[in-house]
Amino acid sequence: MSTVKDKKDAAMAGDDVLLRGLKLTRRWGGLVAVDGVSLDLRRGQVHAVIGTNGAGKSTLINLLSGEIPPSEGGVELLGQDVTRWSQPRRARAGLGRSYQRNTIYPTFSVFENCRLAAQSRTPKPWAWWQDAQACRPSREAALAAAEQAGLGDQLDRTAGLLSHGQKRQLEIAMCLSTSPQVLLLDEPLAGMGAEETERMLALLAALRTRHAILLVEHDMDAVFRIADRITVMVNGAVIASDTPDAVRADAGVQAAYLGGH
Repeated sequence: MSTVKDKKDAAMAGDDVLLRGLKLTRRWGGLVAVDGVSLDLRRGQVHAVIGTNGAGKSTLINLLSGEIPPSEGGVELLGQDVTRWSQPRRARAGLGRSYQRNTIYPTFSVFENCRLAAQSRTPKPWAWWQDAQACRPSREAALAAAEQAGLGDQLDRTAGLLSHGQKRQLEIAMCLSTSPQVLLLDEPLAGMGAEETERMLALLAALRTRHAILLVEHDMDAVFRIADRITVMVNGAVIASDTPDAVRADAGVQAAYLGGH
């Protein structure tokens, strides 16, 4: 016979699923870019999605973030059905994402990039007489995010003058400025050298404690080092989703993606 405490513990055990994709499908005419993909993103985990170019990874992120609507299936964020929500609404509800290409404001300072991102969470277009730069919550969120992303000593630097790795850190800082619980990161390690990769992996390891992270990445060494779970996509469909060791040993994955090694 279950007690009230048992039911409460069971409910809390399910709370770590922050974002859920439910049989997501996206078609463009006769092309099926994503084919019935389901996944759970849990707080405290890095969930990597891998696959060759054209496998549907970025389309999947776009479906989860609300950038494009699914042809079929749904998305739940923090237990709510957000399938019909716009991308800005999902962002305000706790979903942050980065893109394959840099999306910073290169002529603004690191701090201003973060402050503008923080301000977007609680815009006040009616308060035209107020100086947006004086918004204390936005400033505090920006400072905290820059520090968390390892850019606390670069606040006054022009964003366009940062190194490639620092620009990717800034993108994550801008995400963090909006106080997300879920991070969707599209190839954050692309183009990085060894030292920059190590910095980014350390940042992701620190962020996983408070966030659910979806990582799309081509650097397999990095993926198998940082990921708690790996989903493998081929031609829009999932062929495996398991722990890194299980995925590495999967004969289907080896044949389709890892080259049979």
